[in-house]
Amino acid sequence: MLNKILDLFVNDPEEDETLDPQLAAAALMFEVVWADHEIDDAELGAMRHALVSLFGLAPVRIEEIITETRLEHEQSVGLFHFTRALNDQLDQADKYNVILALWQIAFADDHIDSFEEHMIRRVAELLYVSHKDFIRAKQAARPGKETGVDPGV
Repeated sequence: MLNKILDLFVNDPEEDETLDPQLAAAALMFEVVWADHEIDDAELGAMRHALVSLFGLAPVRIEEIITETRLEHEQSVGLFHFTRALNDQLDQADKYNVILALWQIAFADDHIDSFEEHMIRRVAELLYVSHKDFIRAKQAARPGKETGVDPGV
């Protein structure tokens, strides 16, 4: 425990090597899954689906990433490290698609918790996704809507 606290002061997260965008996006997805302090199977399923849709990952790699993501979540001190990696490596359309995926995950259990919405709003702001696109992604992700990635934001 003391080592983790010391690491917060000694290790500068700004000096970390750049995260893989797949892992960074998955970490943000897991933050939405965990936002209501419950890990719902439907939301994990939506997370798996989003990782396939966004990155074309194989099931084995998805499970590895989910395991890594859970560890990152336990050790994480914030969202900036993950959003910085995505800002550095994704274009605006890809960042919109990450927000869309976060909404799809949040809607997976048929209930949007206020903590989930707050988390997605924070991520959208950190990714410099406009409020208009934040709302557009939320509307597109609603159950019953055609939900696919939007390659042409």
